[in-house]
Amino acid sequence: MPRYMVERTFPDGLGLPVSEEGEAAARGIIGCNADVHVTWVHSYVTEDKRKTFCIYDGPNPQAIRQAAERNGLPIDQITKVSVLDPYFYH
Repeated sequence: MPRYMVERTFPDGLGLPVSEEGEAAARGIIGCNADVHVTWVHSYVTEDKRKTFCIYDGPNPQAIRQAAERNGLPIDQITKVSVLDPYFYH
């Protein structure tokens, strides 16, 4: 499955609290994503919570966009990526 990095901007900051409410919201996102064969792997969030860099597995950028629309999430850019780590040569 191809992997993508999705850049997002949240002008008022990301509103996903570390609480039961946030957990329920994350489960909802995961469910909507599964409907279009997209998996949220993890995200990086800037300190001010206004920018995220999210890693997703999905069949194509259109599926990533469809999942974002269903979840009411913005997309600045989608970039197809692959893993390169410091142990690549071992």
